[in-house]
Amino acid sequence: MDFNEDRLLAARLKSGDEMAYDTLMNQYYVLLCNYAFTFTKNRDNAEDIVQNVMVDLWTKRKKIKPELCLKNYLYKSVYNGFISQYRKQKPVIYLEKKHIDAVDAIMESNQEEMQRLIKLVNHEIERLPKKCREIFLLNKKDGLTHTEISEHLDISTKTVEGHITRAFKILKNRLEERIGPVLFLLLGNPLK
Repeated sequence: MDFNEDRLLAARLKSGDEMAYDTLMNQYYVLLCNYAFTFTKNRDNAEDIVQNVMVDLWTKRKKIKPELCLKNYLYKSVYNGFISQYRKQKPVIYLEKKHIDAVDAIMESNQEEMQRLIKLVNHEIERLPKKCREIFLLNKKDGLTHTEISEHLDISTKTVEGHITRAFKILKNRLEERIGPVLFLLLGNPLK
């Protein structure tokens, strides 16, 4: 969905268009659940967070600003929902602070820069060796665990771990240092 479609959808939501809400759910629900799962590591908790975000968006739709980028808003809301849930359970730790800083840095970027960085990351993921890319995407995009991937592909979990580690090393070497926060946000895993 491009920026203009996103703005049109935001305007339709603001006016109470239920079809726009259905479109939004169809477009983002699964993606947001997978994104939330990278934080929660629990499908039920991930779905709860996304459902709360979507309900909150609908109930507050009249306050939507015309320039709102729905995609950014939804991802940041899911992340904030996770942080809220997480803080109720655990104290802030170093990794959480690092992730918060990465999200803040990305969300402060302008829309065009954000889209450019995401395209660059996706392009480099597509350039990964075939098996490495397949395993990496099963883990990072589809949210499968190492064990689930090993059973699905009939390979060892060590092989899965090796491919994921290799993918991160390749991406780190190919991408500029400032892309690190985008990878951290998109993939839910810090580059070491």
